[in-house]
Amino acid sequence: MTGIKKVTVFGAAGNFGTPITAALVKAGFNVTIITRIDSASTFPHGIPVIRSEYTVEKLTAALQGQDAVVCAVGPAGISTQVAMLDAAEAAGVKRFIVDDFGWGPDFRSLPEFRPIGVQRRAAWDHAKKLSQVNPDFTYTGISIGNPTDWALKRFPLMGFDVQKHSATIYDEGTEEFTGTTLEGIGQAAVGVLRNPQETANRFVKARSIQTCQNQLLDAFQQVTGESWDVKRRSVKELLESGREKHRAGVGGWVLDLVVYQLFEPGEARCVLASREDSDAELLGIREETAEDVVRKVLDSVAV
Repeated sequence: MTGIKKVTVFGAAGNFGTPITAALVKAGFNVTIITRIDSASTFPHGIPVIRSEYTVEKLTAALQGQDAVVCAVGPAGISTQVAMLDAAEAAGVKRFIVDDFGWGPDFRSLPEFRPIGVQRRAAWDHAKKLSQVNPDFTYTGISIGNPTDWALKRFPLMGFDVQKHSATIYDEGTEEFTGTTLEGIGQAAVGVLRNPQETANRFVKARSIQTCQNQLLDAFQQVTGESWDVKRRSVKELLESGREKHRAGVGGWVLDLVVYQLFEPGEARCVLASREDSDAELLGIREETAEDVVRKVLDSVAV
């Protein structure tokens, strides 16, 4: 495969699309953004933006001359990914980074998440099918585990209220999980496109850190120089509340069950891969400490 230079990003203003776009530009790629005609999103100055209908015909025209596509759309856009894939293949795109940025195809999720998984897998399977029919078209999925600095800032249910300097530790606080920071997510996309042969037609495993609640609490207290107010609870309470909300058809169940999966005692459900078994070295993702991650969270809150 010849070198990849021209890259189009879908979802460039999103939670993960923003750091991915910035990392691609910094790495020297020629980046173009495609967004819906009626999108109100704002984008960095100097990056070409194409507004298009999300049909195969319109997207095929928009993707002419592009080497690669990164799809980082949010949940509402997942259903459009098949059209993006068909358009990319028709336009001669060499590499399509499919929208995973989660736990990958082999994750042992709770049954409540199966309908979501089915929808996401449909696009992944379609990418695989296209790559088998057309050897010049390839795909990559990027599994990141927990998006740690972004999630800690946004979701106090993960155990840390960074505004109030308080923590909720689930059970013993020792259940480990792996995560990738926003910096690492951006670098993962760069690493895939810089290593097209090694990353072709598979899901790569990214990671910036492997940690647990106790380590994060120590880091928060050390970096802030304060003793945080700490409460204890069982993570099984989240399983019960999440399933009750799911049965009742009300919101909030997803976050409850996501946090339960993260801290379920003794399962190591959310350890995506060890450093050695991951693709972090290949992708150029640096390993970060709990203190590194905590500083990023606190700095982002202070802005």
